[in-house]
Amino acid sequence: MKDILVINSGSSSIKFALYAPGDDDDESLARFRMRYQGHFSGLGQTPRFSLKNGQGEPVETEQARELPEGMEHHAALERLLTWIEQQPDLDDIAVVGHRVVHGGRDYHAPVVLDEKNTQALETLIPLAPLHQPFCLAPVKMLAERRPDLVQVACFDTAFHTTQPKESQHFAIPRELTEKGLVRYGFHGLSYDYINRVLPSYLESQPENHLNGASTERVIVAHLGNGASMCAIHNGKSVTSTMGFTAVDGLPMGTRCGNIDPGLVLHLLEEEKMSLEEVSELLYKRSGLLGVSGGISSDMRELLASDAPEAQEAIDLFIYRIVREIGSLAAAMGGLDQLVFTAGIGEKAAAVREGVCRGCEWLGVTLDAEANQENAQRISHPESRVGVWVIPTDEERMIAWHSAKHLQAESAEANAK
Repeated sequence: MKDILVINSGSSSIKFALYAPGDDDDESLARFRMRYQGHFSGLGQTPRFSLKNGQGEPVETEQARELPEGMEHHAALERLLTWIEQQPDLDDIAVVGHRVVHGGRDYHAPVVLDEKNTQALETLIPLAPLHQPFCLAPVKMLAERRPDLVQVACFDTAFHTTQPKESQHFAIPRELTEKGLVRYGFHGLSYDYINRVLPSYLESQPENHLNGASTERVIVAHLGNGASMCAIHNGKSVTSTMGFTAVDGLPMGTRCGNIDPGLVLHLLEEEKMSLEEVSELLYKRSGLLGVSGGISSDMRELLASDAPEAQEAIDLFIYRIVREIGSLAAAMGGLDQLVFTAGIGEKAAAVREGVCRGCEWLGVTLDAEANQENAQRISHPESRVGVWVIPTDEERMIAWHSAKHLQAESAEANAK
């Protein structure tokens, strides 16, 4: 197979990676060799661009120079595609894999993005207004610029379609549930990746840990600017903290997380706020930013601050994580492994320490030194629960799904 380009477009960033897929008979994620990896960040404000080769070394490129203030996604994508077209060794792309946040009730697996599928996914924009438009923008742009390229959508909701009905359904009238007003869950590509690589992490560790190597009951904490957690029982998602939209669950950088729906009604009826104002409040003015009194939505800045409001935001974040871990563990009847991933999960030792302290009743015992070093395994050898720090890799997961999808379609075509 030829190379695979992966595009992960968010509300203020575009991550991309180019992979050489390796041996088609190899089913592992490791078969994909990274050729390049890049990141546009701060789009719409103060943009930045970074590019590294497969060895992790910075690559100088003309596209990184003089990024105009306020540069938007379209201009960033133009620079990315121009750079690709200028590289003589990058004219062999077979497929472009995209992270698409919402697949609704109809998309449970990767799908080729033709005009019909793209239009269907646009109808889901109200369910993920901060993400879905930006996921689909590069799809439409590439369809116009390179109509010969196969594009595949990989969905953040797909991993959670294994959840039982009692986890997916709200206690609302059945006719609304049947319209698709259910819990979907997100960050599925991240959870899918962790679920696949966790056994190899356990196998690499000494055998003197009391909890052994069981992956029957796993909780993954994807903690970043967007944050959620997932209970994975025997390799399947059984429940997660996010629900109908990506504003539910844990408090996040600027999103409120779980909130009493009566409070929303109060804002509308008593505070006389408009729908647009309430949406702005819940999505962009709440979370760590709101609780800290506007200090920051960035956990790094809050941890460095001496302000009591910053500490209150950190404490609330940890408290809610601990509460949700108790709920997720109850859904599985216990806990064998706890995994921290994403920006905060991978780098904020103080947050991990607070969470683990709150989970001692579950049998979690932290190795303080390993935690400070951001080691792979941060649980004490005598801990009944294994605790891990595992970097997520959504782009590699998208490459794997895109390659598998093309292989399946090719096999089906050959069989006819």
